[in-house]
Parts: sequence; C-alpha cells; structure tokens
Amino acid sequence: MTDLLGSLHSRRDALALLAGGATGALFPGGAAWAEDGTPFSRQTVLDLAQDVARRPFQEPAPAPAALTDLDYDVYRQIRYRKAEAIWGASKTRFSIELFAPGFLYRDLIDISVVENGRARPLVIAADSFDVPDAGLAQSLVQAGKFAGFRLHYPLNRPEYRDEVVVFQGASYFRAASAGQIFGLSARGLAIDTAQPDGEEFPLFRRFWIERPSAQDEAIVVHALLDSESVAGAYRFGIYPSRSTAMEVEAALFPRRTLDHVGLAPLTSMFLFGSADGPDRPDYRPAVHDSEGLAVVTGHDEAIWRPLMNPATLQVSALLDRSPKGFGLIQRSRAFAHYPDLEADYGRRPSAWVEPRGDWADGHVELVEIPTDVEINDNIVAYWQPKAPIPAGSRYDFAYRLSWPNAVPYRGRLARVTFSGIGQRLLDGLPQAVLDYDIDVPAERLTISAAASAGSIREVILTDNPKTGGVRALLTFDPDGSPLVELRVQPRIGDTAIGETWLYRWLAA
Repeated sequence: MTDLLGSLHSRRDALALLAGGATGALFPGGAAWAEDGTPFSRQTVLDLAQDVARRPFQEPAPAPAALTDLDYDVYRQIRYRKAEAIWGASKTRFSIELFAPGFLYRDLIDISVVENGRARPLVIAADSFDVPDAGLAQSLVQAGKFAGFRLHYPLNRPEYRDEVVVFQGASYFRAASAGQIFGLSARGLAIDTAQPDGEEFPLFRRFWIERPSAQDEAIVVHALLDSESVAGAYRFGIYPSRSTAMEVEAALFPRRTLDHVGLAPLTSMFLFGSADGPDRPDYRPAVHDSEGLAVVTGHDEAIWRPLMNPATLQVSALLDRSPKGFGLIQRSRAFAHYPDLEADYGRRPSAWVEPRGDWADGHVELVEIPTDVEINDNIVAYWQPKAPIPAGSRYDFAYRLSWPNAVPYRGRLARVTFSGIGQRLLDGLPQAVLDYDIDVPAERLTISAAASAGSIREVILTDNPKTGGVRALLTFDPDGSPLVELRVQPRIGDTAIGETWLYRWLAA
C-alpha cells in the first residue's frame, strides 16, 4: 500500500491517440483527452454512483499480464517522468504525477482532469514513464489507464512541490503535513473487517481532479467507490499545510444491507512499544507508525488507548454517540524513541477524524492483528454505526480528516506521555506505570481506577521530577482472568483533568 504543458512530438501524439481512441487534443505529458470533454459537477458522481449501485458489481479491467507479473524490484523502477507532471509547468501550485499499473496494482483506474466544468480522461502514452525495459512501455500503452496518482504542493519550501497526498490501491490514501514523511493510511470505507467470512475491500475506480487557480491553496478530488456491496460518491477538499487536512463528503448506495461497515477507517502499523515490548531482541525501543488510539467522546471525555501487537486477533469497541473525534496517533516524536535513521518513525503523521453532523449511536472499533514484521499494517480503527445501512438506501456522512503530529484537543487536558506494563517486585502482580504531563502536585490528585476482572490492589501517585508531571503506579490482580480491561483517570475532586487511559491486559 503505498507512491503537462508545452509542445509535443508527433510520435507521442500518435501513440496516445491509438491507445485512447481519442480524436481531439492531447493533454501535455502524453495523456490523451477528448477535445471538449464532458460536463462535470459533484452531481455527476452522485448520479453515477446511484446508477452503478442498481447493477451487479463488475471488476475493473485488469492490467496486462506483462505488468502484473512484475516483481517489486522491477515495478519500482517504473517512474512517472517529473517533466510530464500535470500542471507542472503552469502557475498552479499543485501538480499531479501518476502511478503505473503492475505488480500488486492490477486494477486499471480511470483518472480525469476537470477544467472549466468539463472532465477529460487521461491516458498513458509511450513516454509517460521511465521504464527499465522498452517492452514495458508498450504494455503500459496497452493498459492505457493508471493505478493511482499523487498530488504535489510546495509544503515545506516555496520553490519545491512536495509529495503531499497519494491515492493508490483499493480505497487507500495517505497524506503528510509539513516536516512529516508518509506513514499510516486512510480508506474510503471498511466492510466486514475482522469478520469470520473475510473482509471486503471497496476500491476507488474513478477519479476526477479539479484544477485549482494559481492562487488556490486547496484542491478538490472526486472519487467513485465501488464493491460487491456498495457504491459511493466521495468528495475530498484537500488543504496542504502545517497540519494537512481534508474535508470529506460521502454518499453511499448499498447493494445489500451493510451490517458491519466502518466509516472513516484508518490503517496503521504497530510492532512493539513501551507497553508491549518486542518478541525478539531489537536495538530500537519502539517500532510503530501509530502509538495509540485517541477518542474524544460525545460527552467530551478524552480517551487514550495504547496499541498492542497481540498473539491473537483482538477487537475492541468504545460505545458512544456522535463522537467529537478519534484517530491513530504517533505521540512520541523524539528520535531516541525510535533511533532508526531509515524509517524515522518520529516523523510519521497522526490521523484525526472529526465527524460533521450527527453520527448517532455506534462505536469506535479498534482491530489489532498479530504481526512479526514492520512492513505489515496490522491496526485498523473506524466508526461503526449501531444501525445497519439498508440496501437500496442513500447514506450520507461527512468528516474532517487531518494529519497532525498530535491530537488537536480543544482546551487543556493532561496527556499520557508514557505508559508501560511490568511486575511488582514484592509479589509479581502486574503493574501499570503512567506518566501524565499534569502541572499540579500529586498530593492534590486522586486516581479513578477500575478493572474488568480481578481487582485493583494499589494506586500510588508521585511527582515526576524528570518530566515535571505526575506518575501513577497501578498494581492489579487478574485473579486468574486471561484478559483484564483497565481504566484510569486522574482527577481533582470530581473533575477529570487528564485523559482516560484504557488498556487491555492479556495473560502471557
């Protein structure tokens, strides 16, 4: 899951026209388009999604075998030519680079550019990509379409257009803010995740990218989502910045009743960290794209749930009504926490979802999947509505998705800066250690602590002179239970002054 202006040569023109069957102008960079294009608006995608949902799902056309049979090392050598970037030579601050089909990316995706209210499809030409083998160029022309695209924008310095957003593979996309590198991904929709009969992966099969003006600092991307169970119309208003954000609007048209659907799904990797150490020796104290799940409930309770890499599949549900926000967060940023020069986990983005409108009853679901390698995404989080979405209906939802360094909480609320699990030396009972960035003395605090099984044996609060905050030591007795859900919240009187720490303890 991962990454056109000027004169054209007659050879490129001829090949592109043959590939696309176009009879009009050519988009610079070798992508053919119809001379006048077709009228386009948001309603175009809504009407198309509704129409598609009335018919059985059809798989998109596959790329030629010469491309899908490629291994990773060869595929990664196929690179879109920087000089051919769409709008690359214009005054528009954004530009587009395209991904070739091949390797794991078998589906041919339609991508159109919208200018002046008219959509024009892009088609691969013989010299759209640098290729390691001349024969691959003809296979790409035969394919004609792409596997996805990436948006570039001057995010970190005005003279260079950084790669800020990527759409590639099923309905996956990812983004970065200023100073970050790519990490976790988002998806358009999750269906039947962690269900016994297996997960369904909807895909974005068509995209329309609106050309911004030279002054615009935002861009709009439309997408048609499709799968066996549902079709959908998506609109992404994308705002690259110090904290890149997306305003997402979606309308779903289910072919069948959706009993287990995940809205605004996020996908990440957690191998090990302070509360869940490595299974084998590793020089790094932590390896993860995301450290914890954060939730702000509809009642304004802030929850922090450290992630784990369990021995067996684990699913957790946090019941709520119309949550204020949730996300997968990379909280620790210091290089010493992940002294990995190549992966540089301290620069990976967090992802934060803020629902728009009333999302009603449901729960934030967290899925944690065992993995023994850091290249596997094994963490999924999303909102699941309580009520199923009926077949034949229209279901609208909207949210703001940002890619910050930290949770954008409103107001001042103390955060968990470290948590770990160990054993009390006295009797070997499990013990949780939590550091909060609370700026009041420990003697003024109380801790509300609960365990789903067994009992809480002891809670000790002490000032932490190393951090300037407060440390809580919580000892509990599982009393033979293989699973204990822990809940800890610091208070002054009856008022919560810090996050609620949740943790699922599992017996070894």
